[in-house]
Amino acid sequence: MAHAATLDIRNLGKLYPVSGEPKPVLENISLSIKPGEFVSIVGASGCGKSTLLRLIIGLEQDYQGEIVLDGQRIIGTSLNRGIVFQEHRLFPWLTVEQNVGLGLLNSDQSPAQRKKAIQEHIDLVGLKGFETAYPYQLSGGMGQRVAIARALVNRPEVLLLDEPFGALDALTRNYLQQELQRIWEQEGITMILVTHDVEEAVYLGDRIVVMQPRPGRIKRIVDVPLARPRDRGSYEFAAIKEDVLQEFGDGKLAADLSVRRPDPVSAGEWHFAW
Repeated sequence: MAHAATLDIRNLGKLYPVSGEPKPVLENISLSIKPGEFVSIVGASGCGKSTLLRLIIGLEQDYQGEIVLDGQRIIGTSLNRGIVFQEHRLFPWLTVEQNVGLGLLNSDQSPAQRKKAIQEHIDLVGLKGFETAYPYQLSGGMGQRVAIARALVNRPEVLLLDEPFGALDALTRNYLQQELQRIWEQEGITMILVTHDVEEAVYLGDRIVVMQPRPGRIKRIVDVPLARPRDRGSYEFAAIKEDVLQEFGDGKLAADLSVRRPDPVSAGEWHFAW
């Protein structure tokens, strides 16, 4: 099991030049994430969610404030932080085990240790028997599971997920959300999920960070004190989802962040299928 990290974001700000003028994208972001916590970040397009992940992963250094992992300021990319994007980004000429093995390119493990780690993580994501398959032989959901295995094979302290299921069909999304929860519980690492899907955020997160745009700021943090596995059809689940959706008003933004909004009176009878 990997070591779970504490992540502290302190007074974070980020500017991008637009037409020669600096434009704030993130402003005064402060957030502390406990070891092994699963945090969901939701917000409309343009609120800086993906920019925040890019800064945490270390792809950009030009920002104000601090991002601190286990007491050390983040500088550049590192094996202690993994990331999964919306597209699986597998190399089509490599097999499943070879794609997963790319996550160990900078590892100091022996060949035998690498082989064992690759097989363990293929098994972890439920793809035993597909080791020699190529990406074109996999479904979209299977491809994303390979990407998750590749991100975890180094046993990072933090796994970042940027809309990992956004391009998948509804039933596959639902299934992979359950699988991601199982993997998180088994691995015990800190996970941060960026999503437009409020139901996904409630299903997976210990807390939900609600962001507002232009510039991106934390509007509110919502606790999700529900036992796992979570019942999407329960009144308590629907009430938290509705509470988060209310942060986006009653118009287009709320519609963009939810496929359908339950009637609180009959929420107990709802069975959400994504």
